[in-house]
Amino acid sequence: MDHVMSIVWLVLMILLAITEAATMGLTAVWFAVGSLVALLATLFGAGLVVQLVLFVIVSAVFLYFTRPLAKRFFSGEKVKTNFDRIIGMYGVVTQAIDNEAAVGQVRVNGQVWTARSADGSLIAEGESVVVRSIAGVKLMVEKQAAPAVGI
Repeated sequence: MDHVMSIVWLVLMILLAITEAATMGLTAVWFAVGSLVALLATLFGAGLVVQLVLFVIVSAVFLYFTRPLAKRFFSGEKVKTNFDRIIGMYGVVTQAIDNEAAVGQVRVNGQVWTARSADGSLIAEGESVVVRSIAGVKLMVEKQAAPAVGI
């Protein structure tokens, strides 16, 4: 029976490690550690109940105490991409924006982007706009009352 349980714990540990590698969720790894402890207990002759208790306790303790630290360490700060940075920036319409005709371009931060009106209104060439969101590769913009400076 000890030989069979050793194989069960080893297989479980390997499957959990593979799951962790595939998902990178920082969850399965702690159960793999619990499986390792249960495997070691089996090798030292512990009974099935002791193995199961060790598996549950070690997995729970590692999950509870180390997962928040590991997530903080591995996740780091989210770095904004170029797309994220332009939300809230001002621009100038370089080609009139007409959602129904699927046309329109805006110059924002020195770059020309395909743009659509966030509220569906027509926006004439030369108008000042602010970027409200991004839909795919198109900027969703709104007309601004005052001209944007330094675009």
